[in-house]
Amino acid sequence: MPLFRLLHLLGLVTLLAACQTQPAGPPPACPAPAPFTVQHPAWAAQASIYEVNIRQYTPEGTFRAFEAHLPRLDSMGVGILWLMPINPIGRVKRKGTLGSYYSVQDYRAVNPEMGTLADLQHLVAAAHQRGMHVILDWVANHTSWDSELARQHPDWFTRDSLGRFVPPVADWQDVIDLDYSKPELRRYMTGSLTYWVREADVDGFRCDVAGLVPTDFWNDTRAALAQIKPVFLLAEWDELHAPPFLKPGEFTPDSHLLEKAFDATYALRLRYLLDSIARRQQPTGAITRYLEAERAKYPAGVYLMNFTSSHDINSWDGTEYERLGANALPQAVLAALLPGIPMVYSGQEAALKKRLSFFEKDPIPWNGYPLQDFYTRLLNLKKRNPALANGDACAEMETLPLSSSPWVYGFVRRREQAAVLTAVNLDTQPHELTMRTLGPGTYRELFSQQILRLGSGSKVLLPAHGYRVYERLPDAR
Repeated sequence: MPLFRLLHLLGLVTLLAACQTQPAGPPPACPAPAPFTVQHPAWAAQASIYEVNIRQYTPEGTFRAFEAHLPRLDSMGVGILWLMPINPIGRVKRKGTLGSYYSVQDYRAVNPEMGTLADLQHLVAAAHQRGMHVILDWVANHTSWDSELARQHPDWFTRDSLGRFVPPVADWQDVIDLDYSKPELRRYMTGSLTYWVREADVDGFRCDVAGLVPTDFWNDTRAALAQIKPVFLLAEWDELHAPPFLKPGEFTPDSHLLEKAFDATYALRLRYLLDSIARRQQPTGAITRYLEAERAKYPAGVYLMNFTSSHDINSWDGTEYERLGANALPQAVLAALLPGIPMVYSGQEAALKKRLSFFEKDPIPWNGYPLQDFYTRLLNLKKRNPALANGDACAEMETLPLSSSPWVYGFVRRREQAAVLTAVNLDTQPHELTMRTLGPGTYRELFSQQILRLGSGSKVLLPAHGYRVYERLPDAR
């Protein structure tokens, strides 16, 4: 019998033998409502995000070719499709053959390599028919050197002491910085965002380096977009973690992006924490300290985006298999089920083990989607179980008592009668985890579909680099 199967069966036997039946205590009162004024769209409450790299998704690299994947992504449980920038790319000082997606030449046009406005409209409508929503990647901080704005409104750009255009960051030589002290620029940029909501019926935006753009601009823009339809805004920013491209002293914490403008920001601290745990620089207990810091910083209702890969991470830092090794899957389980809104990058369901070229054509090798079932189970659990709702003030999370190993982590999330118990082992050896405060109930393990009783004192035997996810079933009446 394979070792993995044997350990799983032993774990089930241990759990059944250890079951106890003391009643669970009453749930604690819900925290006070968040003082923030952002109203999340109802459709985002249980949603997961999927980042779409149109260029590399298919050999064609077009909206039409990608649209054929909507049925698969819908069944996978994806709620929000984040399309990387769809605008034309500048040619002056272009990097590589095709250039960076984030070197925008025209804010109100579609990159012809991807298709037409009609193709984009068709894609958005097809996603809406399936109950999915679409957000566009938006680069408000800078443009290409040969952008329409640089040609028509050169006074809207930052200049150096010699009056020359300047990149916002030294390494970003293919783009030039916009100057948001110009009221005309602000009006134009807000008008461009509303253009795509009106013309393509998109449902929001992921905003590149959002913290480099004044917060009051985002506040005003959110208000303008809300006049059209409920939107979802994701900021590429972590208000307490300096991005790696900024120099010391350039980062200002507490930029207040989540108060009036954004539904979500990046959970960059969790991203780097998971990497450090994979390198054994920190134990899994650091996850609890991270979550405690988040609860102290943010009121209930805030979304932070959890992920193990993205376009930047994959191309520049490496695949999750390079960075996380054998713990890539258990850490993907953590990213999906810890408090926050999860994000999956194009190709993760294909167990992508290559860095995609950022400036060249480099299609994803799908290889039969070997992790399609893995992500389908995780994202659909997220979608259906109220205990896993994004930013739910009435949900609770409890870290389970750890084993003697610093590489084992367990937690349960609850919402009234709903509960999901997650346990991961990031060690090279099997370990046992004991649930000392878990109320009794009947659970189904997400991946094996085994049904069993769990209660305080139950034990889970986890194989090396293993994971277990238990969803509480309704009690029989």
